[in-house]
Amino acid sequence: MISLHPAIDNGFPAAKPGFAGGTLKCHCATNPVTVEVGAQTAHNHACGCTKCWKPAGATFSQIAVVDRNKVKVTSGAEKLYVVDPSAAIQRHACKDCGVHMFGRIENQEHPFYGLDFVHTELSDDDGWSPPEFAAFVSSVIESGVKPEQMPEIRARLKGLGLEPYDALSPPLMDAIATHVAKKSGALAA
Repeated sequence: MISLHPAIDNGFPAAKPGFAGGTLKCHCATNPVTVEVGAQTAHNHACGCTKCWKPAGATFSQIAVVDRNKVKVTSGAEKLYVVDPSAAIQRHACKDCGVHMFGRIENQEHPFYGLDFVHTELSDDDGWSPPEFAAFVSSVIESGVKPEQMPEIRARLKGLGLEPYDALSPPLMDAIATHVAKKSGALAA
């Protein structure tokens, strides 16, 4: 059986009512980078793109968003670097273990400006929002998954209640299109 992601393979708990965030920690045994997330996450999903960090052996990453003002590096900031400064999402990773701690969009014109991308599986706190869908599913082929495995992967995702998309979920794609339409004047701002 294909391992989708360790936090997804065997199902996942529901969000805890009133959950207000927690601490993310990189994989370093000593002097880990820690990031405090002061709110519940949204739009948690399995992501098949080749840019998001995935734990060893995982086919997908698991990523959610949260208000950037609720994300604060609390230790190990000196160990962080931006993986690809030219990317829309500036992924801040630990230079020692390679774990991506958060992704930030600096372009104020981007539809998701103001949101940071975080990996909730880096937290020991229970209550985070569960994954809701799978995005960029076909992109796992770009990371070496055999195309003939895709029907099995899509069936497993659906079996876990994660609708597979080859883009983002329809509400997120609508948000992007609305942002673009308002910028172009096609819709009133």
